[in-house]
Amino acid sequence: MPAAVGVIETLGFPAVLAAADAMLKASQVTLVYFGKAESGRFLVTVRGRVAEVKRAVAAGIEAGEQVFGGEVITHYVIANPPENVESVLPINYTEAVEMFRI
Repeated sequence: MPAAVGVIETLGFPAVLAAADAMLKASQVTLVYFGKAESGRFLVTVRGRVAEVKRAVAAGIEAGEQVFGGEVITHYVIANPPENVESVLPINYTEAVEMFRI
C-alpha cells in the first residue's frame, strides 16, 4: 500500500524534538528518518496515509514554532512517492522502524 511522506526541517534540536513528538501524537504515522543538516538544522520524516501525514505535519509545524527560539524552516508532504524516490532517499520503512509501523 502506498504511503505519503512528510518532512519538517527546523532550526535547533528542541524544535525538531517538539515537532516529532507532536507529529506522532497527532496522527497515525511512523517516524522513518531523523537527521542533522548543516548549520544547526534538523529533519524529521514520517510516513502514513495522506490525511494522517498532513495532520501530523501541521501539528509538527505548530509545535516546532512554539519552542523558545525554535523555527520551522521548511516542510513538505508528498502523496505516494514513486519507487525511484524511495530507493534513493531515506524515506522508506526499515527494519528499525518496522515494529512501530502503523
